[in-house]
Amino acid sequence: MNRGTRDIARAAVRAELAEAALEVFNREGFDRSTVNDVAAAAGVSRSTFLRYFKTKEDAVLGALEAKGFELADALRSRPAGEDEWVSLRQSVDGFVEEFRQDADRALALARMVRESPSLAACRMEHQHSWQRLVAAVLAERAGRGEASLRDGVLAAAAIACVELAADRWTAGGGREDLPALVDEAFAALRPN
Repeated sequence: MNRGTRDIARAAVRAELAEAALEVFNREGFDRSTVNDVAAAAGVSRSTFLRYFKTKEDAVLGALEAKGFELADALRSRPAGEDEWVSLRQSVDGFVEEFRQDADRALALARMVRESPSLAACRMEHQHSWQRLVAAVLAERAGRGEASLRDGVLAAAAIACVELAADRWTAGGGREDLPALVDEAFAALRPN
């Protein structure tokens, strides 16, 4: 098996274990479930599960690390000279699209994160790392070597806009239009 095939197989097993974890967490509750419960439901040993995920939080939110890089890449690909706030708004469309692709799953996951303090804390850690990545890309786009305080504030504000819109969408049972909520949040902070 070549390296590429191994990586594909590993990603497939990881996805299958994450799906089993979500089923257990949705059925039993995240905080009441253990790694042993998930491993048993997936038909693997605890040690096998822990080879793919460091923690049960990682099984739920492990994909969030990559989202920061996706967001940074989306921002990097925006047209040169485009208004920063417009670029930031357009760059978050990938996040919003994932909610639209499978709204029921996204809603269940968002509720789970809202209800679990450990998941909420883990999500905040990811968002903090996204802010640094996005601020660095804003500096890069402006031809600066280092992110300024303004870059950091804009990055944090953009991520907060998405987060608050998603929270409202979740609280409303997914009935509101998430892209419209994101637009509304960004409009509220549009720099003059």
